[in-house]
Amino acid sequence: MTVMRRVFIIAVLGAVVSACGAAPDASVTTTTAGATTTTASSTTTSGVSTTGASAQGVHLANTGLGEVLVDPDGMTLYVFGADTEGESTCYESCASNWPSVPGDLQTGTGLDGSIFEFGTVTRTDGTSQLTVNGKPLYYFAGDSAPGDT
Repeated sequence: MTVMRRVFIIAVLGAVVSACGAAPDASVTTTTAGATTTTASSTTTSGVSTTGASAQGVHLANTGLGEVLVDPDGMTLYVFGADTEGESTCYESCASNWPSVPGDLQTGTGLDGSIFEFGTVTRTDGTSQLTVNGKPLYYFAGDSAPGDT
């Protein structure tokens, strides 16, 4: 039997919300960062409201689960609950469902540095993966449009 894996969406505001993941071996859970950020602007693209950051990099967007980190195209970014700080443990079939976010992806301006600390980690295959607060970031293969969670 496959052990349920938990993937966490980095959210800024709201209560903890649970939802079923689209993959049979995953569940999605949001977590709050415990603080509020001040943002300069908000725009809407493809039904996703982006907040306080350049659309050229990782930024916040308002989704059905609240305000979460997304890539420049509005695709939701996730962290894997089983990862330890500074180390990815999502490989093989896990990585098929949860592809890693490349370490060279730019981060947007306007994100509160006291909440979001970006860096990179080196995966076992030698590629670089973007991290937030020490945790490696992932996409979900089942997300097909900006704002999907």
